[in-house]
Amino acid sequence: MKKDWRLIDKILSSEKTIESRWYKTKHTPWDKIRAGDTIYFKNTGEPVKAKARVSRVLQIEITSEKQKQEILAKYQGDLGVKEIMPVIRGYVKGKKYCLLAFFGNAERIKPFEINKKGFGLMAAWITVGNINKIKL
Repeated sequence: MKKDWRLIDKILSSEKTIESRWYKTKHTPWDKIRAGDTIYFKNTGEPVKAKARVSRVLQIEITSEKQKQEILAKYQGDLGVKEIMPVIRGYVKGKKYCLLAFFGNAERIKPFEINKKGFGLMAAWITVGNINKIKL
């Protein structure tokens, strides 16, 4: 996550209760995340420092720009991005898939590093059955 967007702070204060992923093609976590899963959060270049439990997942194939803007308008508050909406609108331009992971019970955890070897250094989302597989 981009540190200057302060999203982890918003997650921990329950201001942000949805994590979104927008793609041109289907990528992880598409079809890999379910209610009951745990999401761990970290800022770019920092250790993991928060976690939350997934309560619901929506996967949306976007068929129009209007639909995309409706999704943003409906969920912008729970995404925690109201103040950076112009940046977000630019980011989602050209994207054809939207995944919304609703979560709750967010908590700060003892920070830990992860090993991203085999996932790609630029991987923004990693799906593992057990966090201990990549925990350092």
